Amino acid sequence: MSEDTITLYEAIGGEPTVRALTRRFYELMDTLPEAARCRAIHPPDLSGSEEKLYDYLTGYLGGPPIYMQKRGHPMLRRRHMVAEIGPQEHDEWLLCFSRAMAETIDNEKLRDIIWDPVVRLAKHMQNKE
Repeated sequence: MSEDTITLYEAIGGEPTVRALTRRFYELMDTLPEAARCRAIHPPDLSGSEEKLYDYLTGYLGGPPIYMQKRGHPMLRRRHMVAEIGPQEHDEWLLCFSRAMAETIDNEKLRDIIWDPVVRLAKHMQNKE
């Protein structure tokens, strides 16, 4: 990378934006009736989930590899096998993520760049039909 190249993490605003994104994502999941099934597969206290998602997204978007430093390789599908994730949970998760991005990342082009890989990731987490 040249000195002029920045990461998605930097382009969206770094730590404050990723924190706002993950906070809003879990607020939406916790309050939207249309996300009830997705919420039900999470623990009652979402703070640990929020921290893990923040750590993961920070590295995923090109920031510091916090998740890897704390927990090792993400192995996301394996870590999520304890929860039944079907099409409805998948769709509800993406609904919350899409809304959270729209509310926390101002630049539509940056949201578009992030969206397709997030959709693929959500599909990868699905473990039932």
